[in-house]
Amino acid sequence: MIDTPVFSTGAAAAPHRLASEAGRAVLAEGGNAIEAMVAMAATIAVVYPHMNAIGGDGFWLVHEPGGKVHAIEACGPAGALATIERYREKGHDSIPSRGADAAVTVAGAVGGWQAALELAKALGGKMPLRDLLADAISHCDAGYAVSDSELRTWPQEAEATKLAPGFSSFFWPDGERPTAGARRKPDALGGTFKQLADAGLDDFYRGDIGREIGADLEAIGAPVTRADLAAFKARAVQPLSMKLPGLTVYNFPPPTQGLASLLILGIFEKLGVTRAEGFDHHHGLVEATKRAFAIRDRQITDPAHMKADPASFLSEAVLTREAAAIDRKRAANWPFAPREGDTVWMGAIDGKGLAVSYIQSIYWEYGSGCVLPKTGIHWQNRGVSFSLDKAALNPLAPGRKPFHTLNPPLARFDDGRVVSYGAMGGDGQPQFQAQILTRYRFGQNPATAVDAPRWLFGKTWGAGSLSLKLESRFDPMLLARLTAAGHPVEEYSEAYADSFGHAGMLVKHQKGHVEATHDPRSDGDARGV
Repeated sequence: MIDTPVFSTGAAAAPHRLASEAGRAVLAEGGNAIEAMVAMAATIAVVYPHMNAIGGDGFWLVHEPGGKVHAIEACGPAGALATIERYREKGHDSIPSRGADAAVTVAGAVGGWQAALELAKALGGKMPLRDLLADAISHCDAGYAVSDSELRTWPQEAEATKLAPGFSSFFWPDGERPTAGARRKPDALGGTFKQLADAGLDDFYRGDIGREIGADLEAIGAPVTRADLAAFKARAVQPLSMKLPGLTVYNFPPPTQGLASLLILGIFEKLGVTRAEGFDHHHGLVEATKRAFAIRDRQITDPAHMKADPASFLSEAVLTREAAAIDRKRAANWPFAPREGDTVWMGAIDGKGLAVSYIQSIYWEYGSGCVLPKTGIHWQNRGVSFSLDKAALNPLAPGRKPFHTLNPPLARFDDGRVVSYGAMGGDGQPQFQAQILTRYRFGQNPATAVDAPRWLFGKTWGAGSLSLKLESRFDPMLLARLTAAGHPVEEYSEAYADSFGHAGMLVKHQKGHVEATHDPRSDGDARGV
């Protein structure tokens, strides 16, 4: 096994080292895990802009030492001008993926930071906002090296992305993608963070920053208005939970696919698999994924429009029924519409045992591609998951929330361990989560579980084939068995590929120490105190 870093009291894990260092510094200064996460979220929005930004959304799960789990929904709705008629009149059969028409929804992430810090204060947090934003501001002022991950990332629909307002001047100022050694100095974004530090996070929606954002969005022709920003508030919601032998797992309710993540674990549990890495383990998880995604694609929408209680699908009867439908030796056929998306997952646990699992995203890599000139904010394209068909499960309408691939998981073991874990990667998120958690439950330590080769059923990041994709480090005998069982196996040449997500895991033990790791596929690590 690979050794997992162990820290005496607390730790932070992120897909960029500067973000994990920002979290570690807050923990070292006595800040709690929520405060550390805000510092990490601000920092990574600066240094990892191809994957996330303050023009995107976020979802929080927070586990108190006493056992209560909080969920903060920070996803924005479609703007007031985002109507089906508007897009039809422009000649669109679907919402464009790039450009101003892709900037469909309000950005909720900063509102989520605000709500999370209110919770942090209630739990004893005392760090000033300026201190939490200090690293983000410093990296804007001094500039930062363009990450290896960004250098590897080529945007889908590249020509449309380059034409998005503000994209080329910010991301590719010389007309070409940056090369190794390139640095970026986002002065306008730095000014935005300084204003937020002085005026407070509410300024993003109802102050000077909100005014500037509204004016920029109007100027480029996006359907989000200043009034939409002023109306937005992140909100506390009830997390989903499911009891498994020896632990309870938590995830986020709709409009996220957190239900699918829990269903995979619950259905797989009913198969009675007892060890990792064999055919039963991987075949079972793939088939559980198919069953879970079928339910997800029939049910998940804006919670205000849900026709069923999502928790009802986590009942013993449903899990048993779905597991019974799995052929233990053969792969089921599966046509489904894949959902793409890139994001960042980060975790933090402090010395008192407060644990955070957090997701922040702009949906596709580079989001809408739009970078607002006055504020330097890069805007998401989450709204492309809406349909222009009024009869669809997720039709576009002003004020409606889109479907989210984002979902931050947590687990509490009966022996007192608390696990913050997660991954990025659109449809891959529930699959990667299931692989690393089941490996951990089967006895692998966190670093080994996260490092181990992963598979992805479906497609992501521009991969057009609907297949079972695997990294190159799997046992050839396993690949042969999966192929013989009818899985459309596609082995990648890479041992560690971005397509298989950037994952992380932190484990707080009853004795107080924390094991923490982040993915070798990313530019991140785990750091602690």
